[in-house]
Amino acid sequence: MEIKDVENLAEMSKIELTDAEKEQILKDMDGILGYVKQVEEVQVPDMIIEYKLRNIWREDKIPDSLMHFSLPAGCSSLDGFSITTGMPCSPNYIILSQFPDKDGGCVKVKKVL
Repeated sequence: MEIKDVENLAEMSKIELTDAEKEQILKDMDGILGYVKQVEEVQVPDMIIEYKLRNIWREDKIPDSLMHFSLPAGCSSLDGFSITTGMPCSPNYIILSQFPDKDGGCVKVKKVL
């Protein structure tokens, strides 16, 4: 690399450099390019990389510790419909049924901001 290369870089970058700055940049660039050449010369043996994939999916289950509410009338589990009321027994429905204001499958809350 030469001073002319540094001047071309400065022109493309639209920066003005003094002669001392050009000399310093040339010295820095020579050091950087020398380091890159040194890194390129490193010999790395062939490596075999093993990826041990495993299934992280799990079945969604509600732990007993969270089952502190009673099921709606006629529900024997949290899936299906109540045999007495015909209403859904899902956790979503149970949560929604506890809110006074709702719109479809969403709950209405007061404006926060």
